[in-house]
Amino acid sequence: MPNGTLLGFWIYLMSDCLIFACLFAAYGVLGREYAGGPTGAELFELPLVALNTSFLLLSSITYGFAMLQMQQNKVRPMQLWLAITWLFGAAFLAVELYEFAHLIHEGAGPQRSAFLTSFFSLVGTHGLHVTFGLIWLIVLMLQVSQHGLITANKRRLMCLSMFWHFLDVVWIGVFTFVYLMGTLP
Repeated sequence: MPNGTLLGFWIYLMSDCLIFACLFAAYGVLGREYAGGPTGAELFELPLVALNTSFLLLSSITYGFAMLQMQQNKVRPMQLWLAITWLFGAAFLAVELYEFAHLIHEGAGPQRSAFLTSFFSLVGTHGLHVTFGLIWLIVLMLQVSQHGLITANKRRLMCLSMFWHFLDVVWIGVFTFVYLMGTLP
């Protein structure tokens, strides 16, 4: 990967780190400000969140398998692993959207309390990043289908790999600090 591309992408990832650090900080400050509304312990369905977490973690594993196939210049197996990655990512988003719709239906929308505002901001921003990653994945799969594993496509797939694994690291933070700690009394 050319040094300029690599440096530029790392700078982008670090800027994303700052965005998520600010959102985590806001949640840390506002995460216990319920305004008489429901708490995380009352709202969060940990089995559903654990299932969702497994979808995202499995998507990282399958993306890793795709990168192994890419290194061997095996386009079809790589595309298969990327498609499986996309399915796991889409399943993650579907569960997250279900959770958001359910919370809003129960009257626990982002306007209800500072806790819910910070929750929806943090988790929603992560979900938007996953959505962008899924779109990027489709575009790259189409580019590989049209042009094969040329150097530019390999570079793009590696950048998406870093982005995708970064989202997993952020999600582990969300799962731990928002959901697990949020269910504590």
